Amino acid sequence: MNVWYAFITTKNIAMNPLNPKKLLLTKWTAVTPVKKQKHFLVCRVIQPELPTDPIEMVEIEAVFSKATQIIAWRQLQDDMVWRQGWV
Repeated sequence: MNVWYAFITTKNIAMNPLNPKKLLLTKWTAVTPVKKQKHFLVCRVIQPELPTDPIEMVEIEAVFSKATQIIAWRQLQDDMVWRQGWV
């Protein structure tokens, strides 16, 4: 039972629960900044070509440099890479 509890606890801590439809304008902090780019804002949720397909990608903008990049929204769930909010 302790092993199962540890697995559930670890999984919940390591993932940020997210809904892709509610990601627009959310703020994120990179755990390991690259080129002084630490704080990001989801500036666009990329809609799939077919409305029945699920949302897969978002565009994030670095606050410092205004550089944008497109990533899979599920990457934001990885707590080892991203922290929700500007920390």
